[in-house]
Amino acid sequence: MTTEKYPSTIRSDAVTRISKTGYPPPYNEALKGRARAALGNLFGLDQFGVNVVTLVPGSWSSQRHWHEGEDEFVMVLEGELVLGDDAGDHIMTAGMCAGFKAGSGNGHHLKNLSQSPATYLEVGTRLRNDKAYYSDIDMMAIKEAGAFRFVKKDGSAF
Repeated sequence: MTTEKYPSTIRSDAVTRISKTGYPPPYNEALKGRARAALGNLFGLDQFGVNVVTLVPGSWSSQRHWHEGEDEFVMVLEGELVLGDDAGDHIMTAGMCAGFKAGSGNGHHLKNLSQSPATYLEVGTRLRNDKAYYSDIDMMAIKEAGAFRFVKKDGSAF
C-alpha cells in the first residue's frame, strides 16, 4: 500500500498542458499545435497513461506510428479530427473512439484539418520498454527504462 497522497478528483481543464515533443527536426513540426495534459500522473497511475490532448487547426497528434508492446485508445471529446491509419483517413467527431492493439502494425495518428481546436482523450499501456515504428518516415522510437529515444530505422542517430 502506498503512503503517497493523490487528489480524489480534479478538473482536467485546470491541469497544465505541455506542448513539447521529443521528435527530432523536421518531424516535430507537425506537432507544434499539440498540447497534452498528463492526467494519469496526477493520481500516481503507472500501469496505463491517460492524457487529454488538444490539437489546434493544422496540428497532428504524432507522426503515423504503431507500438510493438503498448495498446492505445483515443476518444474525441470536442471538435473534429481525422484518424489516418493503414486503411486511409477517417473523420472522427465528439463521442467517436478508436483503439490500436499492440503489435498490429497499423500505423496511425490524428490530424486536425478543421478550422477549430479539437480535444481527445488518449489512454495507453505504460511499459518500461517498448518500440514504436513510424510508417511514413525514417524514424523509430526505442523506450528503455521508461525513457524514449528516437533513432533512424537502421538504429543510427539523428
